[in-house]
Amino acid sequence: MEIQFPTQDQINEAYQDGEEAVQQLFDTVRIQLVQLGLYVQELRELIQKLQDQVNKNSRNSSKPPSSDGLKKTRTKSLRKSGEHPNGGQLGHPGNTLPQVEFPDKVEAHKVNICKECQASLDEVEEIGRERRQVFDIPKLHIEVTEHQTLTKICPQCGTVNHGEFPSEVTQPTQYGANVKAHAVYLNNYNYIPLDRAARFFEDVFGHRISEGVILEATDKVAENVKPSNELIRQKLIDAQTAHFDESGLRVEKKLQWLHVASTPELTYYEVHPKRGCEAIECIGIVPQFNGIAVHDHWKPYFGYTNCDHSLCNAHHLRELTFIEERYEQNWAKDMGNLLREINEEVKRVRVTRDHLENEKIRELESRYDKIIEEGKLANPLSTENTLPKKRGKQKQSPSRNLLDRLEDRKIETLRFMNDFRVPFDNNQGEQDIRMMKVKQKVSGTFRTMNGAEQFCKIRSYISTAWKQGVNILECLIMALKGAAFMPDSSV
Repeated sequence: MEIQFPTQDQINEAYQDGEEAVQQLFDTVRIQLVQLGLYVQELRELIQKLQDQVNKNSRNSSKPPSSDGLKKTRTKSLRKSGEHPNGGQLGHPGNTLPQVEFPDKVEAHKVNICKECQASLDEVEEIGRERRQVFDIPKLHIEVTEHQTLTKICPQCGTVNHGEFPSEVTQPTQYGANVKAHAVYLNNYNYIPLDRAARFFEDVFGHRISEGVILEATDKVAENVKPSNELIRQKLIDAQTAHFDESGLRVEKKLQWLHVASTPELTYYEVHPKRGCEAIECIGIVPQFNGIAVHDHWKPYFGYTNCDHSLCNAHHLRELTFIEERYEQNWAKDMGNLLREINEEVKRVRVTRDHLENEKIRELESRYDKIIEEGKLANPLSTENTLPKKRGKQKQSPSRNLLDRLEDRKIETLRFMNDFRVPFDNNQGEQDIRMMKVKQKVSGTFRTMNGAEQFCKIRSYISTAWKQGVNILECLIMALKGAAFMPDSSV
């Protein structure tokens, strides 16, 4: 921005013209100084914002580890160091591969000649055996079953009678449910692209299937798991506590939003062009949910007053770490330590009771409030700014924004302390959404919205099955046969 101050000649001329001319000259200078002040303020805010972006990483913000680049900082976990040494703990049963009592095949290695005198031992009776077992996979191949229908003529009336093929056998040649389930398993559970999944069958089974077979099987599974997914959705609506999260997803080279609602036993995914209220209303879980919603303080969630809210303190800890390191403010360190302390206290007490004592709660809340006040003293609201205010909400520093949230949302932040059903963080939701991000890293993007929607349906189904301890491959076979796994009614 260019500022043109008056020259000496202009000052002399105004002086000779009198008081009014001098006043006009100074008004011109004042306006330019105000404009310069605004410009400098904008530059300071921009520099601060850019410096904050440079100093954010996966340890002190919500950025993923993949964004840290080549100059990765040394990992500094938010978890407190435990008292136990690394490795297996005392009393741990271990996972040594045990021998089976009845092996599939036995190979006896005979001893025919004495290693000392070379005498024959063919007729000598054995006195013992040492057993060693090798666990391996036999050579795999696709088994072909031919179905034949017989034709007979009734000797009484002469009617020609034909046998009937099984209902699932509809073509002269076709793949069975097991082959299709393996294909869907590889593509939708292990994120293996279509071409590589087809080549897997060729390398392992000696028979290459087409990509069309995989897509057809995926279509059928996605269609047949709809009743299961609807039950999952309803059970999430009825849950006491549920986790909610959202993340960007590339579909047709455009940014869409992947939404997840989950518990330790249930998972429901849906993709939508929007992130906020429009998507939440379309999915329909939160508007009907009356329990406790755990999320990452995304503002649209707070518009739903039919449920209580709990904020993710893992996010708070990362933000507090950033404030501590970037702005060197001690209150952020104290608040992080207090949240960890409360979490440890809840874990300790939960073993024998379902709540903290009222006196303990008052003590912890008092310390929480005191740290907030210390933070506000270190980040006062600016009242001395004489520059004209911009329209809209005035910008604040990241420190002040976090302080305001911790103060205004104190109940939601500390809900885990007052209600033991509520977790400390939203890690359940983040873990459920993380695997979908792995799919995006492998494939890059979904080519069609239909493909993304099918993937969400199948992942909801298999994620819930996995959480409930059901074999994923068996669940896919059940879905292909039209009898999809249904979540446990007791969950």
